[in-house]
Amino acid sequence: MKKIIFTLLGIFSITSIEAQVAIGKQSVTNTSVSLEFNNAENRGLILPYVEDKSGITENGTIIYDTSDHKVKYLKSGSWFDLSVDTTGAADISIQTSKTEKTNAKTVIGADGATNSTTGILVLSDNNKAMILPKIASPHLNIIKPSPGMLVYDTTKRQLAVFNGTVWSFWKP
Repeated sequence: MKKIIFTLLGIFSITSIEAQVAIGKQSVTNTSVSLEFNNAENRGLILPYVEDKSGITENGTIIYDTSDHKVKYLKSGSWFDLSVDTTGAADISIQTSKTEKTNAKTVIGADGATNSTTGILVLSDNNKAMILPKIASPHLNIIKPSPGMLVYDTTKRQLAVFNGTVWSFWKP
């Protein structure tokens, strides 16, 4: 019985999904997508709140850094700020008393269970991407955004990032 319980715990500690995933909709509409969100509601993707980013080494990682309340991504070993504004705020009291489960993650992509990349959500396909939630004018239409929210603004056709106080916008 103990062997069965430990086996099940081991299986569920790392979840792998080896297909395309749609959230808030029935199916993915584009074959080049690993993860796609529904556009019908004014909701965004909330990034992980990170208090200590010293152990993060995977380029392309996107986080909400609670030390300075900014959304950041890692590129070539350096953190780049996507928030611009320095007045961000977030209440992290609910997580400060918790213990992190460093081996807990979800992998979406072809190499599922064998993927060794660290992270909470790992998109492992090398020929597919994630489509962010698409919101028209998120600064006007998302009533109560959470710190670390990330969406695609369909009106301005740009990335929108909320740092807990203000929105920042990025256009390629």
